[in-house]
Amino acid sequence: MDTTMKIAIICDVLGKENNGTTVAAMNLIRSLKAKGHDVRVVCPDEDRRGDEGFYIVKKINFGIFNEYVEENGVVISRPDEDTLRTVIHDADVCHLVTPFFMAHKGMEIAREYGVPVTASFHCQAENISSHLFLMNSTRFNTKIYKTLYSYVYKYCTAVHYPTQFICDVFERECGHTTNHYVISNGVGKEFVRDPQPKPAEFADKKVILFTGRYSREKSHRVLIDGVAATRDPGRIQLVFAGCGPLDEKLHEYAAKVLPAENQPLFRFFSRPEMLKVLNYADLYVHPAEIEIEAIACLEAIKCGLVPVIADSPRSATRYFALTEKNLFRYDSPEDLASRIDYWLDDPAGTTEGVTAIQMDLKNDGLTMEIIADALERCRREYEGYSAQFDRDVCMERMEGMLRDAAASRKN
Repeated sequence: MDTTMKIAIICDVLGKENNGTTVAAMNLIRSLKAKGHDVRVVCPDEDRRGDEGFYIVKKINFGIFNEYVEENGVVISRPDEDTLRTVIHDADVCHLVTPFFMAHKGMEIAREYGVPVTASFHCQAENISSHLFLMNSTRFNTKIYKTLYSYVYKYCTAVHYPTQFICDVFERECGHTTNHYVISNGVGKEFVRDPQPKPAEFADKKVILFTGRYSREKSHRVLIDGVAATRDPGRIQLVFAGCGPLDEKLHEYAAKVLPAENQPLFRFFSRPEMLKVLNYADLYVHPAEIEIEAIACLEAIKCGLVPVIADSPRSATRYFALTEKNLFRYDSPEDLASRIDYWLDDPAGTTEGVTAIQMDLKNDGLTMEIIADALERCRREYEGYSAQFDRDVCMERMEGMLRDAAASRKN
């Protein structure tokens, strides 16, 4: 009995694998293809023209705003009805990656053919409102959620949410429940602890890593200010892995705040390079105020890095913190600095180099060796915690959601 499915995947936005949405979409596509499913992907990516199963459509022309749109990674497909009909008409299920114009048209065509529709939720309201300088407008963000529901999600047989956090936020703000499947986007098996030597230029530094687009909601400035507020900024090398529209501004800001000899490294790394960085870094800090999941943080955890995470009420990442020492007040560089000092202090250092937290422990009769062991103990705790985010397991659950939706058509 043939158990493979014909799956139409509609991507208004795909692009390079330098953001969580694209990485999640491509992981799903590869996983489904590897299992023998007939996967047809509609997207605007000319780089993928000619790839098996990809149907390339044109981008919407935003005129004088094209440069801004492309810099911010929000290139959007122009709905192509002929292509959508070709892909969807005999599909078992139609999956929408992002809830924009082409997804809406694809949803309409799928319903016309009686094809069940599923969708992933990768777009937090603030990801949209931040471009309009309305990120902190509760009323406007609620309006976005209500619009997304009425435009796409109300018509879906099932909705995939990467975290319970965003599922709760969306259903509360739009005022409706959905047939929800909470499934992490997952972390690949290649992300493992494999200690690497630091580059020569970082040999005498404590390396702090953050991976994320250079955009407002990622709060890079909080991390820059936090490092500046530590007891010895000169010992720290910041590495900002990524790219994005704020590249130049972040360079300028860091030049004003941090010593000339301690400027951050701003760079987009290939996957093999990223694995090396994750395995020579000393600490991972995730300062983002807006986050649906943050696979980058999970990848760091899987590589043995202890995370320090912003406690923003608009971020799901805060739930990855196992102790209060893994959290800092999202709007307080000073609080972040205290956490950095706690995790990075040399236990063999002088009294001046010991944080207040460590002094409290020492006064309670604990040795500095025990304090030094805290980092390793935390790593071990996270090793067990991160197992639940295995990508293969998560992709099997995504496949199960699609099968459930396809079966609903037959029933």
